[in-house]
Amino acid sequence: MSENLNIGAAAKASGVSAKMIRHYESIGLLPEAQRSNGNYRLYGAQDVHNLRFIHRARSLGFPLETIRELLALWRNRQRSSGQVKKLALTHVESLEAKIKEMQEMAAALKHLAHNCHGDDRPDCPILDGLAKGDGTPCH
Repeated sequence: MSENLNIGAAAKASGVSAKMIRHYESIGLLPEAQRSNGNYRLYGAQDVHNLRFIHRARSLGFPLETIRELLALWRNRQRSSGQVKKLALTHVESLEAKIKEMQEMAAALKHLAHNCHGDDRPDCPILDGLAKGDGTPCH
């Protein structure tokens, strides 16, 4: 890909929507695009490569600020792989904490659903549990 692509073609080539490409530019995650004589954004091979990197990092759940750090490390050939590993493992810890929290939510909902008769009666432990609202688990 030696020629410049418009935003639609860059989006297609990278898997990142045009809207997100503009957003990444606006927050400085992606350098501002070159402009054509008609003021259209133009993207080169490196831009598409950067977008694919961002897309893959997002698909792994990395937050934008961590992706910013990863991009900087990726571009810096003097980096140590230890820096990258530390960011990755920190993200793994965050994901594992979220998984645990979601498992707890699923268990609470299963408990409420198990105690619900699911019939024509108005009594509903699920709604009662949601109405508690005191921050305690529903089970």
